[in-house]
Amino acid sequence: MARAPRARSKPAGPLAPTDRVRVFDTTLRDGEQAPGAGLTAAEKLEVARQLMRLKVDVIEAGFPAASNGDFEAVNRIARETKGGIAVAALARCRDGDPQRAIEAIKVAERPHLHVFIATSDIHLKHKLRIDRETALAEAVRWVAYGRQQLGRDVEIEFSAEDASRTDPEFLLKVYEAVVEAGASTINIPDTVGYAIPSEFAALVGRAVALLGSQATISVHCHNDLGLATANTLAAVQAGARQVEVTINGLGERAGNASLEEVVMALRTRPTQFPDLASGVQTEHLTAASRLVSYLTGFAIQPNKAVVGGNAFAHESGIHQDGVIKNPLTYEIMTPQSVGLTGSSITIGKLSGRRGLANKLADLGYTLEGDALDAVYRQAMDLADEKKDVTDDDLIALVEQRVSEVPQAVRLEGWNVTSSHGGKATGMVALTVGGEDHAKAAIGNGPVDALFEAVDAAVEPVFGWHPVLQTYEIKAVSGGEDAQGRVLVRCRRSNDAGPGALIVSGHGLSTNIIEASIEAYLVAVNKLHGATGSAASAFVATRTAELP
Repeated sequence: MARAPRARSKPAGPLAPTDRVRVFDTTLRDGEQAPGAGLTAAEKLEVARQLMRLKVDVIEAGFPAASNGDFEAVNRIARETKGGIAVAALARCRDGDPQRAIEAIKVAERPHLHVFIATSDIHLKHKLRIDRETALAEAVRWVAYGRQQLGRDVEIEFSAEDASRTDPEFLLKVYEAVVEAGASTINIPDTVGYAIPSEFAALVGRAVALLGSQATISVHCHNDLGLATANTLAAVQAGARQVEVTINGLGERAGNASLEEVVMALRTRPTQFPDLASGVQTEHLTAASRLVSYLTGFAIQPNKAVVGGNAFAHESGIHQDGVIKNPLTYEIMTPQSVGLTGSSITIGKLSGRRGLANKLADLGYTLEGDALDAVYRQAMDLADEKKDVTDDDLIALVEQRVSEVPQAVRLEGWNVTSSHGGKATGMVALTVGGEDHAKAAIGNGPVDALFEAVDAAVEPVFGWHPVLQTYEIKAVSGGEDAQGRVLVRCRRSNDAGPGALIVSGHGLSTNIIEASIEAYLVAVNKLHGATGSAASAFVATRTAELP
């Protein structure tokens, strides 16, 4: 039975309005914990900018104590984020973490400190090896520290990791204590995706009854049983007023609750969520989804709700007939509401910059100045090489620019010879560190031969060569003249441990060999630009105990 709420004269920090749901995006923190989804600082900033366009309420930018690299990324996002959007940093209830997090976000227009400790007996016994009272004391200690350092009007959030497997009486005792210590948001994570909607709603309802007038109740649901979105929506109906979500549902293991699914459910089913809404500008959802997919290399399955390629596609004749007569027969939301369009503008050799800019705007991208000029030149070059420049071609050109990195290694030329049943010989001419290098190598195919030649050119200069972990080819569009997109993932040859830094590189061309060497060199330049702290950020983010 829940305790009676303890009276407080004034909440210790801002409360979410009772008539809206605060959207806390954790793509850059929990989303990046998905194996293989690591982002550079520049890529994280690009995602943060897209989240600003979406107008989420909170951007959880990372885990500053993990490394200097992650600290710098969080700090940079904190400096740039405006428009009333809060920037959150995660910290364990452990000496050093909260201090580092506060230092990273204190420059933000709206700082948001997020501290956590596990509370379930299985985590306390086997992971932290402490008892309940120690966990409670540490939670109170670091919430109070954050409140003391940041002042009364800054959001202090506390998460009880593995809350859904925690003894409810102990969980509520912890929440009551941290609110008394200064927490203005309490988060109820279903860390391992164990809950089902009815029991999760009941747990959230108890927290709301106990503390809902003193703190914002938040939920953070994982998708191990495919119930993350369902649990999140059940929690909202039970009184939660902050949802912690990621673009495309990206995250540890099976991922997190999907931002686009939760937001569109609130918008599409107003009778189920009376007088509730989010402030998210849903017209930017598709662009955000594509950007995160591109930068992480995680493809969006065609049948993904809201943003999948088939979400508004109709193949059955019965469905087609119904949609032609009235889209409401088979579409519960309009394509335009999530950033898609039925525009008939096509791009060809005779198109102008204004036409391209309008088309890109229809696709969810705003380009101007030098950026528009660069994509325009690439589009015109592509129009000379293939019959039709499709929407997917344009999206690929725009997204290719996001991953541009400083070029310590620049390609000046390449040549390859290959024959049936024999080895291939590749030659590359590169500028490495400002000096010209030409190398030749033999491989079991043209791409392998060129990669070997690149290795031979860079190793004497850098002391390492890239080691290919993954190589994928995908056609951007249909037809024999389609562009090919190549994705590679590489590590350094001198970094072979289990936590080795692995980066991705993309290449795009109608010539698949050209796309391959372009992708490989992007990866080389990322590896060269990654400092020791960036490498340690990757390791720490994978190994830290996070909710």
